[in-house]
Amino acid sequence: MPRRWLPVCILGIALVAAPCLAQDTISNATAIRSYYEAGLRRNGILGSSLALVRNGQVVLRDNYGVQSTSPEVAVDDNTTYHWASCTKTFTGIAIMQLRDRGLLSLDDPLIKYIPELAAVHDPFGPIAQVTIRHVMSHSGGFRDATWPWHDDDKAWQPFEPTQWSQLVAMMPYTEVAFVPGSRFSYSNLGVVFLGEIIERLSGDPYQVYMEKNVLRPLGMSRSYFDRSPYSLLRYRSHSWDLKAGKLTEDPFDFDTGITRSNGGLNAPVSDMLKYLGFLLGDAAKDAEYGIVLKRSSLEEMWKPFLPIAPDDDFQSRAGAHDEVTTSFFVHTDGALKLVGHAGWQNGFRSHFYIDPKTRTAYVVAYNTDAQDAKQNTRSFDFELRDYLIDRFFAPH
Repeated sequence: MPRRWLPVCILGIALVAAPCLAQDTISNATAIRSYYEAGLRRNGILGSSLALVRNGQVVLRDNYGVQSTSPEVAVDDNTTYHWASCTKTFTGIAIMQLRDRGLLSLDDPLIKYIPELAAVHDPFGPIAQVTIRHVMSHSGGFRDATWPWHDDDKAWQPFEPTQWSQLVAMMPYTEVAFVPGSRFSYSNLGVVFLGEIIERLSGDPYQVYMEKNVLRPLGMSRSYFDRSPYSLLRYRSHSWDLKAGKLTEDPFDFDTGITRSNGGLNAPVSDMLKYLGFLLGDAAKDAEYGIVLKRSSLEEMWKPFLPIAPDDDFQSRAGAHDEVTTSFFVHTDGALKLVGHAGWQNGFRSHFYIDPKTRTAYVVAYNTDAQDAKQNTRSFDFELRDYLIDRFFAPH
C-alpha cells in the first residue's frame, strides 16, 4: 500500500513550525518514524497519521497507508479521522465555559438540569448526590455503555441511541453502581448527560454549540460531528477491524446519535494540532485562547481526581500509572506527567498526550482497530506512547 510522509522540517499549519532542526533531533525523528511505521506494518494497520510537537512547534508529521481501498486513496494531510472519546475533552471544555459564565457549578446535582434522572435507581442514597463533577471524572456510578445491554451482535440494535427519549425510557432500568465520587469507572452514559446539559443551558444543539464556542474560535474549520458535509466527504477515512486474522470494513460516515458528546468528533490531524496548540498555550495567543477558556480553568481540569487501576484501556508499564481528572487523564511515568485522552470506536483509534511544562505533545490516529495487534499483551497504541516518552518527551 502507498505510504506518504512529510519531511521533518515543515511549514506548520496549526502551530508554528520549527526552524531547521539540529542533526541529533533529525536523527531522533527518523528513528521515531521508523519505529512507528514498522509497528503499523507489523500490526496490519491500513492507515494512520502521527504528529509531534516540541516547545509548541511541529517537528514531525507522518502519514501512512490508505484511507480507502476501493478506490485506493492514500492518507494525507487532509484525511479526516473519527476521534471517538477524545471528544469528551471538548465536551468538558464546554461545561467549563458554562461554569465560567455562571450558568452552573461543577458540584451541582445532575438532576438539577436533568429531572428525568429521578427514575434512576440509586441504592446508595438520593440521586441528587451525583454531581456534574462526578460524571466529568467518571466517578458517578453510571454504567459504561450508553445502552443497558452489551450484545453488539443483535442486528436490530441501533449503532447508538439516536434520540434522548430512548435514554429516558431506559432510566428505570439504570442503576448507580457505587457511592458517587468513591472510585473511577469509565462511563460513556455520564458524558451523554453532560451533552444534554449543554443543550438545555445554551438553547443550541450540541454540535451547533461546539461549532460556535470551540471549533470556530480555534480555527478548526474542517472539524465536525457525525456525518460529513458533502464538501468534506472525500477526505473522510474509511475504517476497519482486524480480528482473528480477518479484516472487516466498518460502517462508513456513521452517525453517533445521542452519544455525539462523548464520541462524535471528526477532524484531520491539522485541526487537532490547533487544538493541541490551545491546550499547550502560547503567550502570544492568550487573548485568543482565553475567549475559548481561560488558562486557569483549563489547568483546573488537569488536576488528578482519582487513581485508575491498570486494564486493557489503561495499560501502564512498571512504575507508571494513570489518574482521571475532570474530562482528561494524567499519565505519570517517572518525573513526567502527561495530560491526554484516547478514543476508539467503529475501527478508529486515537490518542493525544501533552506535557504542558515543556509544551511538548503528540497526536496519533489509526483507521484500523487491530485487535490482533497486541505485542506481549500490550497494544501498539501504548507501546508507541511509551516509546515516545523515552525517545521524544525525555530531555535531550
